[in-house]
Amino acid sequence: MVDVFFDDAIKVDRLDPDGKKFDKVSRIEAQSEEYAMNIQLDVNTEVYPIRVGEKFRMALAPTLNLDGSAVTGYIPEGKSKSLADKFEYVMHGLLYKMSEDDSSGSVKVIAYISFGGLQLMLKGDPIHMGKFKLDQRLFLLMRKM
Repeated sequence: MVDVFFDDAIKVDRLDPDGKKFDKVSRIEAQSEEYAMNIQLDVNTEVYPIRVGEKFRMALAPTLNLDGSAVTGYIPEGKSKSLADKFEYVMHGLLYKMSEDDSSGSVKVIAYISFGGLQLMLKGDPIHMGKFKLDQRLFLLMRKM
């Protein structure tokens, strides 16, 4: 069984808050509904268009294999069942930095993940961030609701 570290509905609040930097990539600012996580995520909008107000399901998992085993190489599409079959957009990346923020009066943990240059910043309550570890490889999976 796959141990999914994060799985929540996300609502896009803003697109490119600092202006459009790249033609094919947009940075979204969003909030997760159940865990109240703040999210900044770079998405290749040429491949996966996103608009303000849209909702999508986002998951973070250490593997795509349904039995929980590590992904050890390329899996040709349609050859075996995987967690990716339930999603429309998938990226593989590395958690390269974790920090704490107590500027709001309560401590929040921030995880930074790079997906080949596209970035994810996930900020939330430490109770929801316990499975994340530095230098961990993770898959980000998304599907519109």
